[in-house]
Amino acid sequence: MGKSQPATPTGDGRITATGANPPDAPQGKKPSSVRMVVFALMIAMLLAMLDNMIVGTAMPTIVGELGGLEHLSWVVTAYTLATAASTPIWGKLGDMYGRKGVFLTSIVIFLAGSALSGMAQDMGQLIGFRAVQGLGAGGLMVGVMAILGDLVPPRERGKYQGMMAGVMAVAMIGGPLVGGTLTDHLGWRWSFYINLPLGAIALAMITAVLHLPKKRSKARIDYVGSALLTLGITALVLITTWGGTEYDWLSTQIVGLGVFGVLALIAFVLVERKVAEPVLPLHIFRNGNFSLVTVIGFLVGFVMFGSMTFLPLFQQTVQGASATNSGLLLLPMLLAMMVVSLFAGRVTTQTGKYKVFVVVGGGLITAGLAVLSLMDTGTSRFTSGLYMAVLGAGMGFLMQTTMLIAQNSVELKDMGVGSSSATLFRTIGGSFGVAILGAIFTNQVQSTMVERLGKAAGAKMTGGGAQMDPKRMAQLPPMIKDAYAHAVANGTHQVFLWGALVSIIGFAAAWFLKEVPLRGGAAPKAAPSPEERVPAAV
Repeated sequence: MGKSQPATPTGDGRITATGANPPDAPQGKKPSSVRMVVFALMIAMLLAMLDNMIVGTAMPTIVGELGGLEHLSWVVTAYTLATAASTPIWGKLGDMYGRKGVFLTSIVIFLAGSALSGMAQDMGQLIGFRAVQGLGAGGLMVGVMAILGDLVPPRERGKYQGMMAGVMAVAMIGGPLVGGTLTDHLGWRWSFYINLPLGAIALAMITAVLHLPKKRSKARIDYVGSALLTLGITALVLITTWGGTEYDWLSTQIVGLGVFGVLALIAFVLVERKVAEPVLPLHIFRNGNFSLVTVIGFLVGFVMFGSMTFLPLFQQTVQGASATNSGLLLLPMLLAMMVVSLFAGRVTTQTGKYKVFVVVGGGLITAGLAVLSLMDTGTSRFTSGLYMAVLGAGMGFLMQTTMLIAQNSVELKDMGVGSSSATLFRTIGGSFGVAILGAIFTNQVQSTMVERLGKAAGAKMTGGGAQMDPKRMAQLPPMIKDAYAHAVANGTHQVFLWGALVSIIGFAAAWFLKEVPLRGGAAPKAAPSPEERVPAAV
């Protein structure tokens, strides 16, 4: 069925596949070549992370020129849907046909979507081209992590994954600033065109310096499973996108999507148990560590994207920050995440220990969300910055460590699907987090406004979904402005309180992880026990 041989330790402790060169020195390349590849991967990671941050800042200008305000949400939804649905497929294609060619293809598709989006003449074209861009983006994140998994054994991978977390933080900090600057001085189309030179550099470097063994699987692509998984993921994303906004949570549309999604995923599981080369091999979930970090990754996405959504709103509405300043005010969280991730990666490389970071990270995320729930209209920016730093430190311990554990829990031949599964569940967790926490936030804002202003006035102020432009808010009478500030403070209190309660599940799950030795390192490690490793075949 075209299966590759399992990875085996070499005499110096590195892991290699039978008949292949050691992964951290592919095709006889020197370590400096590996560093060049990692640099190119960081550029590709930056492409994937930076895009949404830049485009989000440019959206008001885009709507002003192209019109179609009623379709605005689809500019984001089309990209998110295509990314989530294609992620597991890209991972499997890399496992079957070789990582390099599949990754280069995803970059080309992403750049083509970027160029077309920049040339869009109406909102319909932009939505369609954003879907093309999202299709390529689904392969970027997975490709980066899977190639890194091929190049570097888990014992050495921590320091590199810490660098990847740093790239994420840079994108989150720099994205809004770059997006605003490009839109103001060059026009919104350059929010998409900026991807082209970065992508060209990544393409050239990866083509020149990345050398991996070529693969050609004789097994057929699992088209039926891919289609069912795509339908199931699409239904889930649409539920979280439309629920409580476009349609009521108990509406026929949302309930129908839920039933359809569940049926599609049940059919997917039945198909995957029978096909020769499943797009998402179910046996990887028999590994206890893999299943646990999948749950933890889902919860990290849930609380992380929820926090990133509502913190700027609190800062702009309650603390009076501008849109640009609210991005800068996230620096304590993002810098803490970057520094801690680099630290955890280095220590993991030196010691081979990682469970403590997952446990501590889960505890810090819970504590960070708990203290953030204490914020009110009198909370200073300095105090909220300290609270955000606690949350950021927790994310730093978990962001890349969970990916490291996921990759160490699967065989080398399943590196792509292992990486894509971890990425997918984190993405789905983020979608659910924004949707569920958003519903809690909106309900609390509405109830507070009704309580302070009366039913008629409160309902009128929050009828648009409890969202208000800060410029418009500045023009409101003091009494209404004060009421809305308190409403937003109460809403964020509920968001972070519920986020803390949800994160307790991840903190508890971390204690059940097994400290399975990381493959590779300074010396060969004893083989893990059978119950700690994924079976070669089912």
